[in-house]
Amino acid sequence: MLARKGLLPDGFLLTRLAEDQNQPNRSRSRSQRPRFITKSGSCNVAHKNIREQGRFLQDVFTTMVDLKWQHSLLIFTSAFLCSWMLFAMIWWLLAFAHGDLEPRDPDAEPGPVPCVTAIHSFTSAFLFSIEVQVTIGFGGRMVTEECPLAITVLIIQNIMGLIINAVMLGCVFMKTAQANRRAETLIFSRNAVIALRNGRPTFMFRVGDLRKSMIISATVQLQVIRRTVTAEGEVIPVCQLDIQVENPLRSNGVFLVSPLIVSHTMERGSPLYELSAQSLASEDLEIIVILEGVVETTGITMQARTSYTPEEILWGRRFVSIITEEDGRYCVDYSKFGNTVPVRMPSLSAKELDQTRGVQEGGSDVHLQGWGLVRAGRGGFRRGGRACDSTASQPWYAQSEKPDKEVEQKGQKKKVQLEVIGRQIEEDGLGEMSD
Repeated sequence: MLARKGLLPDGFLLTRLAEDQNQPNRSRSRSQRPRFITKSGSCNVAHKNIREQGRFLQDVFTTMVDLKWQHSLLIFTSAFLCSWMLFAMIWWLLAFAHGDLEPRDPDAEPGPVPCVTAIHSFTSAFLFSIEVQVTIGFGGRMVTEECPLAITVLIIQNIMGLIINAVMLGCVFMKTAQANRRAETLIFSRNAVIALRNGRPTFMFRVGDLRKSMIISATVQLQVIRRTVTAEGEVIPVCQLDIQVENPLRSNGVFLVSPLIVSHTMERGSPLYELSAQSLASEDLEIIVILEGVVETTGITMQARTSYTPEEILWGRRFVSIITEEDGRYCVDYSKFGNTVPVRMPSLSAKELDQTRGVQEGGSDVHLQGWGLVRAGRGGFRRGGRACDSTASQPWYAQSEKPDKEVEQKGQKKKVQLEVIGRQIEEDGLGEMSD
């Protein structure tokens, strides 16, 4: 669709077709799994057996906006025709009751003044109804002051016509300015990948904006929908779990000035912590991506959605770079937007990798202060980019050799007191650990 609109080059589609052919056809060999959110962002949920249909009529405007274009145009046309026919009948009845429809001899004396001039049949009453409601005013027919009831009907029809026009214009404007129209130019990578980033398994996907106008205050949210069973045996078919997006600013906000690779570190506490290459194919989960922001040109809040099933998550691959520098500015090659390359990646889950590295819950001598404690080198670990020594903890008095030497020079008595105090603290600490 985007290629037909001229927003994407033809090479983009060719690259995507070649990419699909190079991917393993595990999804083609098995039946397609149901999903809550389609790749285009629409909700794939069918609502059945709704008994309270009248609730939709309580919010008529939203119902009209949600309808398809052909249904909305049919309703608007029917509303105009019905209103014209209704008031045409009223004008004909007024003329019939006043005696304006009786035939008169053109050579005879003029009769009483009619309520509406030049109305001789239902057809002329219908034409007058159209002229009144759409304010055409050809000049051949008009209301006289003979019938006050006709003046009242004229006012009511004008008000009714204004209401119908206002509702129609409002619905047309809202349908053309819907937020999902802006989401048509926000694209997501067809596949997500899992690869090592900074030594940790990371779930990644790419998102890009085809327009030059920015998305203000853009945020990205990730949710995992999976089927779970509670400890009491209750089956929860839809269990939604939030996934933290990797961002140095500790927020989900992104600056979508160019295509970005949104990542999530599969750490301890992550719903994907126990996901491995073998269990990925058999997992019953769906990762939903929600991008929200404010359109810069219109100020309307928009939302773009997509989802990734296990068949669309590639293990051991990463996205290629598509941004280059040319003539003092950055250029984006969208023909490589979804291209991936294989990388070295163990088939173990993040939990198994932590166990092989010695980072276990309660099974390591290292005092864990967060998930980011990974091996940084020989005999050391790093957390947050800083290396920590892995040697056994020493008492506080043994960590400062220079003060001990200074105390020894001043007198043996003070040194003995420090050693006694340090040994007592060490023995107390060992006793608490043994308890």
